[in-house]
Amino acid sequence: MPNRSQIQARAAMMRLRFEAAGAHVVDPPLLQPAGTLLDLYGEDIRARAYVTTDALRGEQMMRPDFTVPVVQMHMRDGAEPARYTYSGEVFRRQELDPDRANEYVQVGYEVFDRVDPAAADAEVFSLFALQVRGLSLRAATGDIGILIAAVQGLKTTDRRMAALMRHLWKPRRFRALLDRFAGRTAEPVSRLALLANADPMGFDAPVIGKRSAAEISARIEALRADAEVGPISDSEMAGLDSLLAVRETMPFALEQLRDIAVDLPQISPALNRLEARIAALAARGVDVERLDFEASYGRTSMEYYDGFVFGFYAERRPDLPPIATGGRYDALTRKLGNGAEIPAVGGVLRPDLMLEIEEGTE
Repeated sequence: MPNRSQIQARAAMMRLRFEAAGAHVVDPPLLQPAGTLLDLYGEDIRARAYVTTDALRGEQMMRPDFTVPVVQMHMRDGAEPARYTYSGEVFRRQELDPDRANEYVQVGYEVFDRVDPAAADAEVFSLFALQVRGLSLRAATGDIGILIAAVQGLKTTDRRMAALMRHLWKPRRFRALLDRFAGRTAEPVSRLALLANADPMGFDAPVIGKRSAAEISARIEALRADAEVGPISDSEMAGLDSLLAVRETMPFALEQLRDIAVDLPQISPALNRLEARIAALAARGVDVERLDFEASYGRTSMEYYDGFVFGFYAERRPDLPPIATGGRYDALTRKLGNGAEIPAVGGVLRPDLMLEIEEGTE
């Protein structure tokens, strides 16, 4: 196994390569305000981060990643366009998988540039491909923006679209909601009984759990209104099912998605962006004819990405997490920009895993 000094040396070398590409070195503090991360991810982040409390600064989290503090820094006082690189430790609790490291080094590269997003996507991916060259990794790509466009263009209620968007990064929950909204699965018996009750709020207590009676009453009325909404159409569901199943090399994936756009015309602008990205990748020397594209890729571990996503994996070492991951996170700049926004794309690499793979091939 590589030791700490080897990992730090490799991280420094990788960061120098990103500096040579025009990146400015940044080093966000190890302790990050918990409030921002909780606002972004809700209480779920507590299961993945180490939390502490400071008498003056309040609740803090040991840095779970670099992207959020880098975006905050850029939106506060960064120039345009901008490129950043960094290396350092991040901390993730691993109770569900104790074999995985809870402290490890990441090296990253982030691009903030509104002129040509497709070119920026290609720049980041090609630089990462150069960093891992020679490691026999499989590259996977996707585009969460296509699925977002499909959901936001459905002929259904805003409430249903919001529910689907809320669970977009939880595929099993998303599928369960989608099937229910399409009438493929029946409503739970307990819910039907609740809605059939003439007075479901027949109790005296002002609060149930952490919700007031008024909040629960409003929720019941919302469920009753939803029960009157017609199902998502068969043609839209067929389009969504086909979209989620797309797994091909990039050019063939685009061809399949163009066919799917007959049933889901709202995805056409996102497909135009995918087409521009394919051309930009090819211009950078990437063999797009052999580059995998999966329409569902990135939905389980890339919560703040909302467009292009990618990862590099060691197929001969399925026990290892991704060696590198990245993608586009335009929406995150809106959330953290106090009204401002800028297209942004970036990613991170794991030098410890790269060294481990190299040791295994010697």
